[in-house]
Amino acid sequence: MSGALSVAVAVTAACGEIGAEAGETHASDYSHRLPESADTEVVELDDSRRVGMYYDAGRGLVEQHYSPKAKGWSKPQVIYKTKTDPCPGISLTAFGGTVAAIANFGLYCADGEPPTESIAAVGVKSLAKWDTNMTKNFDGWDGGRVAGDAKRLSFTNASIERVTRLRWSQAEGFSDVEEIPR
Repeated sequence: MSGALSVAVAVTAACGEIGAEAGETHASDYSHRLPESADTEVVELDDSRRVGMYYDAGRGLVEQHYSPKAKGWSKPQVIYKTKTDPCPGISLTAFGGTVAAIANFGLYCADGEPPTESIAAVGVKSLAKWDTNMTKNFDGWDGGRVAGDAKRLSFTNASIERVTRLRWSQAEGFSDVEEIPR
């Protein structure tokens, strides 16, 4: 075996990639740091994992998750791409192994203008893939609520005239937005 090849095999084996199952997370996937900023939000799951989200200017909404087993943060992944300005605040809520996220974007939103892009996102299990829904020209979601067993969530926005609701299920993803008169 050549010297370069034996070094490559040793590095790959040290990272736990030889014999790994498809979709399994490797220790080398968790060598990143979560940025510390005013817009970074973190929530802890029941199994001691953590999920962090933040805005990356010109890219969009970014997610990373922490593995207590690997003792590190995952590689950043953009779960919603936009070049629009972020609105202050990201909301994260954990329901067992499910995480619901709410974020908003809009021109001059940081200065008080209403959002033009309201994001609802849900991550489950390994958190490698997120379901996202963007609602245009909307005041944003008030929060996510569990409907049953964390395999079904509802995002709502309530006003005097109506309740706007967006449902998500693990089996079917996001529904259409519903307007329910009061």
